[in-house]
Amino acid sequence: MIYKDREARSSALSIPGLSIPGEKSSKRLSILKQPALSVLNDHLIAYPTPSNLNYFWGFGSLAGICLLIQILSGIFLAMHYAAHVDLAFMSVEHIMRDIEGGWFIRYLHANGASMFFIVVYVHMFRGLYYGSYASPREVVWLVGVVILLLMILTAFMGYVLPWGQMSLWGATVITSLASAVPVVGDHIVTFLWGGFSVDNATLNRFFSLHYLMPFIIAGASIVHIAALHQYGSNNPLGVNASVDKVSFYPYFYVKDLVGWVSFAIFFSVFVFFYPNTLGHPDNYIPANAMSTPAHIVPEWYLLLFYAILRSVPNKLGGVALMLGVFVALAILPFINTSPVRSSNFRPLMKKFYWLFVADCYILVWIGACEVATPFVEIGQLATLVFFAYLLVIIPALGKFETLLLTRKLNKPWKPAFVSNLPLIRG
Repeated sequence: MIYKDREARSSALSIPGLSIPGEKSSKRLSILKQPALSVLNDHLIAYPTPSNLNYFWGFGSLAGICLLIQILSGIFLAMHYAAHVDLAFMSVEHIMRDIEGGWFIRYLHANGASMFFIVVYVHMFRGLYYGSYASPREVVWLVGVVILLLMILTAFMGYVLPWGQMSLWGATVITSLASAVPVVGDHIVTFLWGGFSVDNATLNRFFSLHYLMPFIIAGASIVHIAALHQYGSNNPLGVNASVDKVSFYPYFYVKDLVGWVSFAIFFSVFVFFYPNTLGHPDNYIPANAMSTPAHIVPEWYLLLFYAILRSVPNKLGGVALMLGVFVALAILPFINTSPVRSSNFRPLMKKFYWLFVADCYILVWIGACEVATPFVEIGQLATLVFFAYLLVIIPALGKFETLLLTRKLNKPWKPAFVSNLPLIRG
């Protein structure tokens, strides 16, 4: 049977009992239709993708690549790392100086953490700008917030492992925050330390958890992708793109490849030319419990949360406010009131969004400054703006825009002063 056009051919295939000779057998024998690879084909190769996605949508796949780099480099580092307070610092130096290619693996892992956070932050801010948290993608956003929290915990524990000065004192300061919990706080701190101070038991626990957590993040990432593919990707217009989709391969594979290569160049510049720029020099000093650094700061990607923590003089209030960041992000899909997703069509939201980005930058800067005037006051104001955007501006502006969009006028509107002007007759 010969079909003159594609529509007749496809309609024939949809009729039970009627098919083109060899069509079903060729599909059945395709390697991508086999049970093991059919999931990969459906969710990656032949995945229907909105045709108007821009390069910012490539940061999701970049995050997966960063996670894979961290897992593989971490496994190789663990082969030579010694999780003991007397050996940890020297084992890292042994990897750097004596192991063939050890310096590369170590710098790849250390800078890879920063690259991972850069990619995830861009991915998250893209979601905020284009309204990717809005219905029906609430679960996608919630799982993303959980992944961010797991990443922060994993990065903190990894920062402790080199056992330099910042490792020891950073662990001491951050784990001590648990003592702010009423009644059971001191017991939690003792449990985390495995004793009465940050010591060998603490280092062993952090090493074990740091090795485990990336695999939990990988599992959460699979859930994240599965939830995304349930309703499909958002797009820059924020509209239903089900009528205008193309397969991921080869169209967006090539587009993502441009981002991957560009990112590899950016990553390589830090690994090969500026490997210690994103770290702290004090962590090249062996941990010494008898000498406190003049200024204890976490890695740059945790400075925003550290600034929010410090903005409240009370320890419990600071911890609650820091955890409130994740609560505010998690409830964002449920307090959003705007019928329009993309900020491209929301002039007021676009201005507030860039104010929010600037505010986040200020918080990162404040987190690296010492606790003194005027940095404390600036940090408190920036913290107020941060939560005001997430909890007040987004829902309030959505309602205001909805009011403007749905307002019914019986007659054309004109300013009051125009109606009061005397009629000029000519």
